[in-house]
Amino acid sequence: MGRFFIIAGFLLLVLGILIQARVEIPWFTQWIGKLPGDITIKKGNATIYFPVTTSLLLSLLFTLLFFLFSGNRKT
Repeated sequence: MGRFFIIAGFLLLVLGILIQARVEIPWFTQWIGKLPGDITIKKGNATIYFPVTTSLLLSLLFTLLFFLFSGNRKT
């Protein structure tokens, strides 16, 4: 479990550095936030964004990663 948190923390750190450096990742920026089911409401100068599908997809991805890296799964 500790190894999972170290790897996840390192990946989040790298992602944060890339975002701060404004690095464009083509495969990532093409679909993130633009999936069917992501809701965007624009009224005047205000924009409200509900990333429903993106959140579900990322939750599934992190659940699978957690399952793969956890050492106490039963086979």
